[in-house]
Amino acid sequence: MIFRFFGLLRMNSKSPIFTAQSDVALRIHVDRAVRHYFAQLQGEQPSQVYDMVLAEMEKPLLSVVLEYTRGNQTRAAEILGLNRGTLRKKLKAHGLMSE
Repeated sequence: MIFRFFGLLRMNSKSPIFTAQSDVALRIHVDRAVRHYFAQLQGEQPSQVYDMVLAEMEKPLLSVVLEYTRGNQTRAAEILGLNRGTLRKKLKAHGLMSE
C-alpha cells in the first residue's frame, strides 16, 4: 500500500530556525496526517506505522537541508545532528547522492 496521506506533511517556514510556532505547526500537520491515515484504513490492520512515518519524512527532510546547504554534506550533517557518514548512507538509500 502506498501511504499517500503523508503528502500532507509540508512545512512552510522561510526561516532556517525553528520557532515555537513552526514547531507546533509541524506537529499539527503530522497529527492530521496520521489521523487521516488511520481514518482511511477501512478495517485494514496497520503495522510498522512508526517506521512508515519516519521513512516518509526523512527523504524530504534530507533534500531540503541539502538544498539549504547548497549540497554541502558536512554542513547538512551538522544541521541534522548526524555523523557525515550516516548522512551519506541515508542520502544513498534515498537516491539523493550527487556524484
